[in-house]
Amino acid sequence: MTIAESSPAGAGASTRNPVLEARRLVKTFGRVVGLDGVSLQLYPGEVLAVIGDNGAGKSTLIKCLTGAYIPDEGQLLLDGQEVHFKRPQDARAAGIETVYQNLAVSPALDVASNLFLGRERRRPGVLGSVFRALDTAGMRKDARAEVQRLGISTLQDVTVPVENLSGGQRQAVAVARAAAFGSKVVILDEPTAALGVRESNMVLELIERLREHGVPVILISHNMPHVFQVADRIHIQRLGKRAATITPQSHSMTDAVAIMTGAATA
Repeated sequence: MTIAESSPAGAGASTRNPVLEARRLVKTFGRVVGLDGVSLQLYPGEVLAVIGDNGAGKSTLIKCLTGAYIPDEGQLLLDGQEVHFKRPQDARAAGIETVYQNLAVSPALDVASNLFLGRERRRPGVLGSVFRALDTAGMRKDARAEVQRLGISTLQDVTVPVENLSGGQRQAVAVARAAAFGSKVVILDEPTAALGVRESNMVLELIERLREHGVPVILISHNMPHVFQVADRIHIQRLGKRAATITPQSHSMTDAVAIMTGAATA
């Protein structure tokens, strides 16, 4: 359970090959157009924020990237190779992990069990193969190592049930699980929604640590200050299309909102 190391994206990201690339994706639902020729590039070691008003196509785009939806047209490339995800499990197998707003953690299980949820390891030998005993000690050891690697100081005890954790700590568990197994890309859907200031800052610090470890992150968020705090680039969706891709250095929060609402163009 390791995190791939590489240098952060920085200003030279555009000179590299994207880790994940979408080319002119189209997705319709009857007469409703969810995506209308949307392209997106995610480079090594960067945080790419995706913003847009309700109905702009953010969720549809992310679902097409993660196998929940199959695009009607367009291409999806991972490390330069075209991929065809028919279900979320295909994206996960390829190294794309997603943390949704509902977190999908099991409150009754401890931190270590949640990190390995759906990927439980069995003990070696007869105990694992015949009696199907879980390697609880091994999973807890690796969970502690992953938590320490990410510098999550609030999750020192991986044997604590998740139901005893705060909202920010639960979010940290979900992000740690994604980072542990998302060897290519981690996608975070509104990770600071419904969190207080302190817990939101904890999650933002965790996103920055993922970048430091070279893990590219797609961040979907309505919170502009958070977006401008951690994003390297910002992909703006409007009415099913990509309205612009900007940076916190080239545009202000007011500019981003104006582009998002159609009051201005990039």
